[in-house]
Amino acid sequence: MNRRTFLAGSAAGASLLAKAQIHNQKVTRIGISTWSFHNLFTPTHDSDTPPITGKPMDARDFPDLIADRYHVHEMEIVAPHISPEPSYIRDLKARLDRAHSHLVNIPVDIKELRNAGGLSDTDPKVREKAISACTKWIDIARDLGARSVRCDPGKINTADLSPTIASYKALASYGASKNIYVIIENHGGVGSEHPEELVELFKGVGKNCGALPDFGNFPDEATRQKGLKLLFPYGHTVCHAKGLKFDDKGNETMFDFAQCVKTSKAAGFKGVYSIEFEGEGDPHVGVQHVVDELLRYL
Repeated sequence: MNRRTFLAGSAAGASLLAKAQIHNQKVTRIGISTWSFHNLFTPTHDSDTPPITGKPMDARDFPDLIADRYHVHEMEIVAPHISPEPSYIRDLKARLDRAHSHLVNIPVDIKELRNAGGLSDTDPKVREKAISACTKWIDIARDLGARSVRCDPGKINTADLSPTIASYKALASYGASKNIYVIIENHGGVGSEHPEELVELFKGVGKNCGALPDFGNFPDEATRQKGLKLLFPYGHTVCHAKGLKFDDKGNETMFDFAQCVKTSKAAGFKGVYSIEFEGEGDPHVGVQHVVDELLRYL
């Protein structure tokens, strides 16, 4: 081998190594939520969809599934997919560790947050029940090594945010004692059409409370881009990279996915892009499409 051949080979090898490093850096920013497969879990199976065939999905099997199929090691597991039994939590944590995976966030979808006004109710007793229920999930998040929990605010009164702010101050304070961030998503009528309302809430609560920006939960493209610009500066742990509909080349067609990622970068977002596939067809394939989109634009 002459010197020119050696140098050419060295340059090619270095280029391949650099590309591999960039790919690996991108993968560490990608997560996958169990909600992408919610119709394969018994607690969240939609009644108007075909019944589950075979064994229902178990969150304890999720770390291996995601690591083996997508080579992704960051994830969200929604609360209905987790049994609060201590033995189950220990087993799930062991499965996460075995797969060299990490739980980033738990979306706390529980009945107490849907009771009356939830965390925003004018009745302190209703709010206290919701706060107490959420603190239990903060403990579970801590035990599982998560960084945050998402707790919905319920029925916000935009003319008087004080009940909502009081609830989140209590949750944020408790979360800080466990090193868990409390985050709020733009969905379910909260922050979707008027994302500036969430910003006012974050300002009122202060420390240890922020946003979970979701790419898809907006009524139109103009509100989406406005909303993401407002929310991403308050995003710290995770955002939702929504996948809804793809063309024959696997490109997202429902909204400007590339611009959503660009907006997150411009805001300096350093968290995980957790995939929520909610389109038609096989969710395993749909999730792969969103993984590919993120690898393209991150």
